[in-house]
Amino acid sequence: QVQLVESGGGLVLAGGSLRLSCVASGSILGPNAMGWYRQPPGKQRELVATIIRGGATNYADSVKGRYTISRDNAKNTVYLQMNSLKPEDTAVYYCNLADFQSRLDYWGQGTQVTVST
Repeated sequence: QVQLVESGGGLVLAGGSLRLSCVASGSILGPNAMGWYRQPPGKQRELVATIIRGGATNYADSVKGRYTISRDNAKNTVYLQMNSLKPEDTAVYYCNLADFQSRLDYWGQGTQVTVST
C-alpha cells in the first residue's frame, strides 16, 4: 500500500508562483511514475504533469513553459513548481503515483490552488 501526502497549495494572485510537494510512503519498490493532476471547479480531473524515476517528463500543453515537475527518488517526493499562474489554473491538485509493476494508481487527498485577479 502507498500513501501520498500533498502540501503547498493556497491562494495566490495572478502572475504569482506556488510550489506543491507530495511525499510517498509505503511499498514503493519498482518502476513508477509520479505526477500531478487537477480538477477545476465543475470540470473533470485532467493531467498536469508526470515524471518517471529516470527523469523523463510529460506536461499538459496548458502548463508548458510555466510549470516544472521534478522528483527526489531518495525522498520519494515529487514537486510541482508553478509560475505565471492564471485564474484558470484554479483547481484541486492531486498527486498520483502509477506503479508499473502492480498497475495500480495511488492518489493523494488533494490540495486547493486558487489564483485570483
